[in-house]
Amino acid sequence: MQMRHILIGAMLTVAMACTGHGNRTASSAPGSNSSPTTSLDAVDFNADSAYSHVARQVEMGPRIPGTPSHGKCVEYIISHLQACSPDTIIVQQATVDNHRGGSVDVKNILARYNMGTPHRVLLLAHYDTRPWADNDPDAANHTQPVPGANDGASGVGVLLELARLMGEQSPSTGVDILFVDAEDAGDDNNEESWCVGTQAWLATNPYNGTARPVYAILLDMVGGEGAVFRREIVSDYFARNVNDRIWAVAAASGYADRFVNASGGGVTDDHVFVNRAGIPTVDIIDAAHPATGSFPPTWHTVADDINSISKETLKAVGQTVANVIYSEKTE
Repeated sequence: MQMRHILIGAMLTVAMACTGHGNRTASSAPGSNSSPTTSLDAVDFNADSAYSHVARQVEMGPRIPGTPSHGKCVEYIISHLQACSPDTIIVQQATVDNHRGGSVDVKNILARYNMGTPHRVLLLAHYDTRPWADNDPDAANHTQPVPGANDGASGVGVLLELARLMGEQSPSTGVDILFVDAEDAGDDNNEESWCVGTQAWLATNPYNGTARPVYAILLDMVGGEGAVFRREIVSDYFARNVNDRIWAVAAASGYADRFVNASGGGVTDDHVFVNRAGIPTVDIIDAAHPATGSFPPTWHTVADDINSISKETLKAVGQTVANVIYSEKTE
């Protein structure tokens, strides 16, 4: 992958805690087209907890790199992860081309569970917010920052609750939880201008000498009212078997109305770059919203606030991903 003017900073280990959790017996392998054979009741995803994480992020203000709100969000994520007993937490600092004639300092945050397990899954979401509400119906708002409740905070909220669950009950698979920076300041005519935090993380060859994830799941805009998730095209091209498994688990978990087993179009998102790096990655994203046929009505507007968030949507996504992870077969 060709990168532009990227200077990678130090990889800083900020916490280390071994939990000593035991492993669970799992059921079906990644890529299975059928539902898991074991019951999907290993853990109960708490939507109230995920919602509270979303609300806390929104209260900080827009999490634009270089702002105090962004710094508070970094501290919040790390503090919560430290309480969730991963094997390690790594913060990657990088100075990256912002594709606007300057640079931006980014921080990617990685928590790793079951590091001794070679069979691994990567979960990721971006925590930054778009600096401009350039899709707002009121042109006067186009220079205002996006609150980023759904577009950013929702995926982070789900991952933080999943981290809590893994700290209490370890899954049989290894899990990496990655919070990526600087996803949302791109231009439509320049794909490389999006997801620059993820591009910086991948440029370090993060799995050199260690077990690479067998697949990854990206969560983006996973908390909106009335959200419906269809299979994203890039995900199907690179990771069709993983998509099959996620949508089968969703149906078996009672969320077939939320996870509709049909194509939902293609998007430029962090999964594009992770797939290019050789890790099959699925994007669970609200890109086929019933009200618009594409992204939700609050996308890149000042209305992307806490009032746009649905606990029912957070539950459907969070429980589905939890059920995928905790029914994962590692043999």
